[in-house]
Amino acid sequence: MWNNTDIPLAYLISFRCYGTWLHGENRGSIDRNHNRYRSPYMAENKGLAEFNKKQLKGSPVTLNARQRIAVGEAIEEVCEYRKWILRAINVRTNHVHILVSIGVESPSKALNSFKAYATRKMREKGFWENNYSPWSNKGSKRYLWNERSIETAANYVENGQGGELPDFD
Repeated sequence: MWNNTDIPLAYLISFRCYGTWLHGENRGSIDRNHNRYRSPYMAENKGLAEFNKKQLKGSPVTLNARQRIAVGEAIEEVCEYRKWILRAINVRTNHVHILVSIGVESPSKALNSFKAYATRKMREKGFWENNYSPWSNKGSKRYLWNERSIETAANYVENGQGGELPDFD
């Protein structure tokens, strides 16, 4: 069944850790010229990848178990505070997926709130001491207009990311 309103039922919001997926790498990426629905990713460009690697302020960020827990707690807190419905979450070592219903709020506001709360929580716990953000710029905000899309996204978030991450810390 289709949602006949101007407001999506939910969003699949994803964002990556800083420096973990650079333009020009062989797995492809999205930029302003490669950002159309079902269009191909940007092709590999070794010179661009090397340039982007040299521009990094620090090493690429990989979240350890304590950081992942803190990020998950922060996302739950922002949802509780803003009265958003958190449907699914998966915090990985190099990216985060969140399935959330936010009503009339902007998905960009949600994305920025998730990143800000997560960074603040990691800093409060002493898990992030760098001056720069642990997150890449921007992120993905997929609009979900019906229950079937929400179920598909929930399955992807919960089961499509690989197995449980071991606690190496």
